[in-house]
Amino acid sequence: MNSEIRVERLTTDILIIGGGTAGCYAAMTIREYSGAKVIIAEKANIKRSGCLAAGVNAINAYIIKGRTPEDYVDYAKKDADHIVREDLLLTMSQGLNRVTEKLEKLGLVILKDENGEYVARGNRNIKINGENIKPLLAEAVNQLENVKVLNQVNIIDYIVKENKIFGAFGIGVNDNILYEIKAKAVICATGGAAGLYKPNNPGFSRHKMWYPPFNTGAGYAMGIRNGAEMTTFEMRFIALRCKDTIAPTGTIAQGVGAKQINALGEVYETKYGITTSERVYGTVNENKEGRGPCYLKTEGIPPEQDEELIKAYLNMAPSQTLSWVEAGKNPSEQNVEIEGTEPYIVGGHTASGYWIDTKRSTTIKGLYAAGDVAGGCPQKYVTGALVEGGISAKAAVEYIKNEEDSNILNELEEIRLINNKKNEVEKILNNRNPAFPPEQLEEAMQKVMDSYAGGIGTNYQFNEKQLDLADEKIDQLIKLADGLSASTMHELMFVYELKERLIVCKTVIAHLRARKETRWHSFAENLDYPNKSDEWLKYVNSKLVDGKLQIIFRDLVGRGETYEHSF
Repeated sequence: MNSEIRVERLTTDILIIGGGTAGCYAAMTIREYSGAKVIIAEKANIKRSGCLAAGVNAINAYIIKGRTPEDYVDYAKKDADHIVREDLLLTMSQGLNRVTEKLEKLGLVILKDENGEYVARGNRNIKINGENIKPLLAEAVNQLENVKVLNQVNIIDYIVKENKIFGAFGIGVNDNILYEIKAKAVICATGGAAGLYKPNNPGFSRHKMWYPPFNTGAGYAMGIRNGAEMTTFEMRFIALRCKDTIAPTGTIAQGVGAKQINALGEVYETKYGITTSERVYGTVNENKEGRGPCYLKTEGIPPEQDEELIKAYLNMAPSQTLSWVEAGKNPSEQNVEIEGTEPYIVGGHTASGYWIDTKRSTTIKGLYAAGDVAGGCPQKYVTGALVEGGISAKAAVEYIKNEEDSNILNELEEIRLINNKKNEVEKILNNRNPAFPPEQLEEAMQKVMDSYAGGIGTNYQFNEKQLDLADEKIDQLIKLADGLSASTMHELMFVYELKERLIVCKTVIAHLRARKETRWHSFAENLDYPNKSDEWLKYVNSKLVDGKLQIIFRDLVGRGETYEHSF
């Protein structure tokens, strides 16, 4: 018996795709500045979704006393070796303290000293008790009027005509429903992309990764398919993490001043540099040259710091606390072994994502991007994502005021689009003879990316011949993915997630091939072009035109300059 899916048609003023950090704050801002109706579509549940699901123990982007937003721009620019949008960084940095204050009013516990000042951790961070940060945001959203939250609804495609957005299609994760959500403006806040490459841990533990495994690059993929311009996908992010648990290392490095040392006890971070990519590269190189394993030196720290670290990890990565407990040794009794993760595409740490203007508008009219999905503005972390959620919300409110009468689809065309999407979904649900399950194709994709596009297995290195092979093999997997099937709506979600990842893989490969230099060790280690060149002080962008990705080179937007779209 064939499965049939029911169509549910919804209408709103502004659709927010993704109920994570940026998405929640966008909804709060819209309601603060307008009476616009909002729908948030979230494939999990906003109470514990997105990168903040498990909590966090520090606000990593904050302008502490004596520093300025311009200082933060300089820091992020240096870490990314100049390939940033300074206009985006500045507008983000100017809002960091404002959104932090808002979080505190919502109930977030921010640690203070005896003078009532926030406790700083380094030059840009403050300490928090943040296990409940996401429930606090979700609770604030749930109290808003005219905001409808669709939990467990997975958005699978935009509705775009003549480069203008009219809404999106989604599927129920558990219910046989195809949603058509018409909107005057759309804010994409879906996060970045994990799961493109083979992860550190195999099999049952493969979900132990730095970035949430449920962030599949959906927002990127929908934008790419619909002709949005993307930027800097070649600046992949590789996190330096505690081995096996894949817990954060910054808490140890900044919290107790632990240095990176090799197996001989030598401090090696000074040899390679201390930018994010250099910390990973140094660790990889020390292991390659036989001086591994590598560690963060915690042996000998005082007992109060032991207790501080054990408590800090309970706020966001309890597996690390459990590893100390199970070993029967505190951090002061054993150094913490470290390793690099597989590469991710994420605009909150590097500059990958949609090519946007200062209002966070994408190149599709009426579509805005905020948080990890927005490019050009690295090192934004939690507070930066909140700021971008706010900026995009205000811009979307302004946009719908001016587009009140023109954002209407022809009813016949709308019905045709719904039927096409319904047929697409039902074809997958009613395919009785799939050649492969989605999981097998996902593992094949990860193996291809690991072997030929600079994964852990090749020490993050690649050359053009390998990238050509990666491109060819990903094309083969895309064809095979057309024959996938699903017996439930939950399985259907996995099929769409795989297809999203494959599209992102294609874009990553194209960008890695296009930048003919090595500007960031490990992040983009091109063996054919092992040196850095001033000729490549430019953005590598891309856009799908007639089914093919075209590379676009753009000049840097420097201090005092701004870039705005002209539709």
